[in-house]
Amino acid sequence: MFLFNPEDPLFWVLVAFVAFIGLLVYYRVPGAVAKALDERADGIRKELDEARKLREEAQALLSDYQRKAREAEKEAQSIIEQAKREAEALAADSRKALAESLERRSKIAEDKISRAEAQALSEVRSTAVDTALAAAQEILKTRATGTTGQSLVSQSISDLRGKLN
Repeated sequence: MFLFNPEDPLFWVLVAFVAFIGLLVYYRVPGAVAKALDERADGIRKELDEARKLREEAQALLSDYQRKAREAEKEAQSIIEQAKREAEALAADSRKALAESLERRSKIAEDKISRAEAQALSEVRSTAVDTALAAAQEILKTRATGTTGQSLVSQSISDLRGKLN
C-alpha cells in the first residue's frame, strides 16, 4: 500500500500528525481548550450583564436629570414672572409717588404765590396809604393854616389810617 510505505515522506507526515494528535489527547488539551472557551464565554456573559446594568442605571440617571432640568426651567420661569410682576408694581408705586410729590409741590408753590401776592398787595396798600397820607398832609398844610388846620390834619390822618388798614 501506498500510505504505509516508510520510504514515502507522506507516511512520516501521517505518523507525525497521528503522534501529535495522540499527544494532544494524552495531555487532555481538547478539554483544557473547551474549559478555557467556557470560562471565556462566562466572562463575556458577565461583562454583558454588567454592561446591561450600567446602561439601565445610566438611562435612569438621564431621565432623572431631564426631569430635574424641566423642574429647574419651570422654577426659573416662575421666578422671571414674579420679578416682572414686582417690577410692574414698583413702577406703578413710583409713578403714584411721583404724581403725589408733584401735586404737593404744586400746592406748596401755589400757597407761596398766594402769600407773596397777599404780602405784595399789603405792601402796595401800605405804600398807597402812606403816600395818600403824605399828600393829604401836604394839601391840608397848604390850605388849612393855624390851629384849626393842625387839628384837622391830625384827625384826618388818624381816621385815614384806621380806614385804609
